Amino acid sequence: MEKAYEPNKIESSVYEDWENASCFKPTGKGNPISVVIPPPNVTGVLHLGHALNLTLQDMLVRKYRLSGYDVCWIPGTDHAGIATQNVVEKQLRKQNVSRQSLGRKGFVDKVWEWKHEFGERITNQVRKLGASVDWSRERFTMDEGCHDAVLETFVDLYNKDLIYRGEYIINWCPRCETALSDIEVEHEDAKGSLWHIKYPVVNSKTNESIVIATTRPETLFGDTAIAVYPSDKRYKHLIGTHVHLPLTNRTIPIIADAHVDPEFGSGAVKVTPAHDANDYAIGDRHSLERIKIMDQTGKMNENSPDVYQGMDRFDCRKQLVDDLEKQGFLEKIEDHQLSRGHCYRCHTVIEPYLSKQWFVAMKKMAKAGIDVIKTGDIKFTPSRWEKIYFDWMGDIRDWCISRQIWWGHRIPVFYCDSCDDPIVQKVAPTACPNCKGITITQDEDVLDTWFSSALWPFETFGWPKQNNDLKKYYPTTFLITGYDIITFWVSRMIVMGLEQMKQIPFKDVYIHGLIRDSKGKKMSKSVGNAVDPLQLVDEYGADALRWSLASSATLGGQDIRYTEEKVRSCRNFMNKIWNASRYILMIVEQHPVEKWVDEAGIEAAAISIGDQWILSEFYTMLDKVNDGYEAKNFALVCDLLWDFIWNKFCDWYVEMSKFNKQSSVQVLGYLLVRLLQCIHPVAPFISETLWSTLKSAGFNHLGDRLIQDKWPKSMPNLKNETIERQMTLILELIRETRHIKKQLNISPAKDIELIIEAASETSLDALNWGKDILGFLANASQIMLESSLKERPKQAVSSVVQSVQLFIPLKGLVDIDKEVSRLSKQVEKIEIELARANGKLSNQGFLGKAPDNVVEKIRQTAANLQDEKSLLEKQLAGLA
Repeated sequence: MEKAYEPNKIESSVYEDWENASCFKPTGKGNPISVVIPPPNVTGVLHLGHALNLTLQDMLVRKYRLSGYDVCWIPGTDHAGIATQNVVEKQLRKQNVSRQSLGRKGFVDKVWEWKHEFGERITNQVRKLGASVDWSRERFTMDEGCHDAVLETFVDLYNKDLIYRGEYIINWCPRCETALSDIEVEHEDAKGSLWHIKYPVVNSKTNESIVIATTRPETLFGDTAIAVYPSDKRYKHLIGTHVHLPLTNRTIPIIADAHVDPEFGSGAVKVTPAHDANDYAIGDRHSLERIKIMDQTGKMNENSPDVYQGMDRFDCRKQLVDDLEKQGFLEKIEDHQLSRGHCYRCHTVIEPYLSKQWFVAMKKMAKAGIDVIKTGDIKFTPSRWEKIYFDWMGDIRDWCISRQIWWGHRIPVFYCDSCDDPIVQKVAPTACPNCKGITITQDEDVLDTWFSSALWPFETFGWPKQNNDLKKYYPTTFLITGYDIITFWVSRMIVMGLEQMKQIPFKDVYIHGLIRDSKGKKMSKSVGNAVDPLQLVDEYGADALRWSLASSATLGGQDIRYTEEKVRSCRNFMNKIWNASRYILMIVEQHPVEKWVDEAGIEAAAISIGDQWILSEFYTMLDKVNDGYEAKNFALVCDLLWDFIWNKFCDWYVEMSKFNKQSSVQVLGYLLVRLLQCIHPVAPFISETLWSTLKSAGFNHLGDRLIQDKWPKSMPNLKNETIERQMTLILELIRETRHIKKQLNISPAKDIELIIEAASETSLDALNWGKDILGFLANASQIMLESSLKERPKQAVSSVVQSVQLFIPLKGLVDIDKEVSRLSKQVEKIEIELARANGKLSNQGFLGKAPDNVVEKIRQTAANLQDEKSLLEKQLAGLA
């Protein structure tokens, strides 16, 4: 066995062995557990959020697998429509090739080529993290099966009037030239301006103008009315009249609408029905014309005056404001804080745009999605995330699902050139069913990427085909995801599952926080604080990274602050496990075991009190770990295992076992095997490697692979609270004895005498029970136990542990006179420093001038000096 654990030498071969041996496939035995991986974008590389999500899923999957369940965990990737198209277009531009020059089919072929060349990059990264997904079931949101599910769903929802086409204001990205759904728009607070523009009233004898305030003056050419609040006294006399539209030859009416906020700006608003959602609604109520003044790239079109046509919208804004000011239409400009929407992919400022698009009637389906959470059919952990879900679903808008790009599921709608009636079906018709025309074209748009993702929990099992997998594994058991896609993904999967399958898609949803940098800032490549998890794997090993992430996933689902120091400490923990295993194997080699005991025989094999204590502690810990898994409290699971392995097993029991190595070897081996089983879900690579090492070193009863073994059984008969409580006292006394030795510069190996006064019968029983362990680990050849001492031992240092008085006679251990002199000098030195500090603290002039933090620092110094002085005086008293 290597002296040091070197994960980079073993992890890839361990994973390859698991895969080759089909360890990730369902066994077909036990109750089914099914999970679908949140599919990462095929364009992407794994970030720390992916690593956290995969780790938490893998913990549960491996725990279920060891517990005898029939586990099916399906991997896959998302075709990521806009993102993937942007990546491929960018590559083509480097070759001076555009998608338009290739044509639709040629471009889509290029994207598929890219997918086949680079698509495995992210799945290989999933492997490096140790995720035990069943690769034989890997899916892609645009594979043949998923495509069939998408077409089936679209046609079905259309026939049920749950998908429709309409002209509405949508979010438009001029860079990607496509519509976006509301949740694909990222809003940022920004400093903007409020332009106050004068609209002259037609035929006004007093040259009256009405002033409107706008944050988007470039949309002025699309104005078709000015709206005011019906009872606003400032404008009541103008309702029904007209104003001149500045810089144009048009006039527009002044109308009254109850939705106008009289407190905003001047209380009068310009109405631009083709470029604002609220204005669209006003225009609808008043039958106003809808004038689009931009094209799909954000440039001013033919509905703008000639001088502005062809200008970018923001260039137009600058020129327009100058022209308004020169011609006397601009009254003033105010600073204004606003929330500006950006495309979630390219960060271009979104343009509200009138467009004919396809929509899912989410308002009709939302109630069912709300009800399954309220009734508890689907449980959110932590439950506080239900509020985001309810807020979104309770105020939901219909979902715009059409995208004006080429990469994606093309909408299965066909148009007859003769009658123009839409034909909605999965396969292209050869002739129009209405007029028998044969010139038919398909809708140019593709579906929103999230449409296919919404079907993920059932399309991955073969739907719309009815098969055994779908019957056995749907609905899935749990979903683990970040809170940032509750609206994007979770809500839509629930709605689609209920609509298409008439069942919930999953029973439990665990929501984890996002990973931020050490200062709490969002990680971003552009900011420079993003961390590559694969680099961490290369440096520290996958297990160390997994443990650091899982141990931060608290039950509250708070955001996680990443520090490399935590990953490093978890790597040290892996080394601790490795070294403890090396020691145990050395003991096994020295004291070979003919037959290892199992659960039935371990109680008889636990001869010493140390054996009985560590077994009790282990099974107490195991029950708490099981509870932690049940509650999805991943951090608690990791903390319990860490504390037991490092503090109880390695630091104490391994030391105790040296008292009688031969009698303890059975318990050492028994516990090592079960600890490997316990850590396997979090740290699969090191546990599997050590398992294989044990098997080749005399642990012949072990199976070939840990991943296919069993989770430890609970053993209530081996739990003993009395033993655990008694050992706690013994260990605290050992700790205190070692601390005193260190203070007095006494060698840890130096033999000492202990005198212990324990007034309570419980403490005395514990001391009599653990006397041998105390003597062995404290290096005390003589221990005197008394319920009541007649007099205090002379020249002895003392301490109190759990109301037990501990004395260590110092005669022969230290030169008393020399030690008294050394300690006295230390006291004198401290008294000088203490007097200096107290002098400053009693000086009112100093206190009045010095900064608060300086004064507080001196107060803390004085308190520390006083504590140190008291400790030294106590030691001096013991030497008298």
